[in-house]
Amino acid sequence: MRRPIEDALLEANMGVNAAPRTPSADGHDPGHLTILYRGPLSSCDYDCPYCPFAKRRDSPRQLREDRAALERFTAWTAECGHPVSVLFTPWGEGLVRSWYRRAMVELSHLPHVRRVAIQTNFSCRPDWLAEADLDTLALWVTYHPGQVGYERFLGRCRDLAGRGVRFSVGVVGLPEHLEHALRLRADLPDQVYLWVNAEEGRLYTDEEAARWAEIDPLFHHSRTPHRSAGQPCRTGESVISVAGDGTVRRCHFVPAVLGNLYDGSFREALRPRACPAALCDCHIGYVHLEPTGLYDVFAGGVLERIPQVSLAGW
Repeated sequence: MRRPIEDALLEANMGVNAAPRTPSADGHDPGHLTILYRGPLSSCDYDCPYCPFAKRRDSPRQLREDRAALERFTAWTAECGHPVSVLFTPWGEGLVRSWYRRAMVELSHLPHVRRVAIQTNFSCRPDWLAEADLDTLALWVTYHPGQVGYERFLGRCRDLAGRGVRFSVGVVGLPEHLEHALRLRADLPDQVYLWVNAEEGRLYTDEEAARWAEIDPLFHHSRTPHRSAGQPCRTGESVISVAGDGTVRRCHFVPAVLGNLYDGSFREALRPRACPAALCDCHIGYVHLEPTGLYDVFAGGVLERIPQVSLAGW
């Protein structure tokens, strides 16, 4: 069931504070495929206590394998012959690696790529963005207050906004992050959506949830896991998850294999299907559940988590 804010979002006209929108970025083209790609990269330059990959270091061999896997995927995408959108969801931090920056730039210029986005802490320098097509490229940026100075992070966000980059910013809903998030919401441009992910396993009181909803009016979607068993979901039909070796699954959270990207065996498995999992508690999963209505809320910005209109002031 949608709440009043979702109804208002659907009725609102695009205004000066609205996030830009790219037609067909969410896969309404016939034959369009949305791909969530996650290669073997697991190294990260941050040390977040809530992340199992904090300060992990990949060996040179592992980095070479990740680079080769990404280059293979990029080549397949360039030659696939149908509309496609890509969200990179690395376990580690991708944009500190030159091959992820290069892949983002190259894919952004392909006419059949509707959107290319990546989940990132954006600790890298922004200069490479000058080479990208900013009508196609987008960023899903996470703010980790214990890992980066506030002014430094805010400066990066302002730089992105000044360059005209499509991006959202988010935080994990830990109690110690609340004041940082409130400050960030006040300082970010109105058109930048600041989302909040519920801490995994945490039960929020109504009072706690209300505080987070002051920052992110869509927090109720993240607050509790979605009962997904038997619900229609776009994954496995128009949305797939791809591993570094090309193994295709319907999403990151359902282990059943549909086939392989590179031999084309996955295509015969694509069809409408219900979710087999009891619960779905991650945005990159439940956003594709049809009963949530989130494709309407995030129209034009599903992969980068940008709502159809600005939520500032709601």
